[in-house]
Amino acid sequence: MTIIEIPAGWPADETAARAVQAELCGRLVRDEEGPEVGEGQVTGLDVAYDDEHDLVAAAAVVLDARTLEVVEEATAVGRVSFPYVPGLLAFREIPTVLAALDGLTTDPGLLVCDGYGIAHPRRFGLASHLGVLTGRPSIGVAKNPFTFTYEQPGPARGDFAPLLAAGEEVGRALRTRAGVKPVFVSVGHRVSLANACAHTLHLAPRYRIPETTRHADSLCRRALKEARGDA
Repeated sequence: MTIIEIPAGWPADETAARAVQAELCGRLVRDEEGPEVGEGQVTGLDVAYDDEHDLVAAAAVVLDARTLEVVEEATAVGRVSFPYVPGLLAFREIPTVLAALDGLTTDPGLLVCDGYGIAHPRRFGLASHLGVLTGRPSIGVAKNPFTFTYEQPGPARGDFAPLLAAGEEVGRALRTRAGVKPVFVSVGHRVSLANACAHTLHLAPRYRIPETTRHADSLCRRALKEARGDA
């Protein structure tokens, strides 16, 4: 298995990474509605780490947006490309995630990241970073809350409450299953927040987590085991 090495010129410290983040943030598009729910294809992206062996495995799983059936899968394994710094986690995994995306032969359509987009201290999380680099519409659907304030949404599927940062709505706590804790949805790139939530609900017909993330999570874990030679 080919191991993706850290790209030449990749930011090596927090100052350099923040400078790159600020430059790319200026390219963010937030005034597009994005693709229609249930049309085209949608791709889930997720990663699994083995810091002991300095490895990160990424998975890209393309689903038919209407039926939610898997169309194509691709994985990549690379070196962890940045130290752990809150707010700069995208720099740890983007080279490997891009390699997984490059392994696809079909149009990925909307990118769905297990993480945040503009719900980020500098309004530029992983979903936004990947969206800008690829030019594709993207959203973030996180399992856990970040540093933002929010009220609990109502108990019914589809109920939501805003994620607030200094009074700005940067995402939503969205109930995908009645009576089950919410997920945290934010715009990545070229998608509205309302549309991001509509996609999330469509992608989560049975479970709390979208099918895109469920497939990608399982696949990247398998890829990491294979890279380590686990039985």
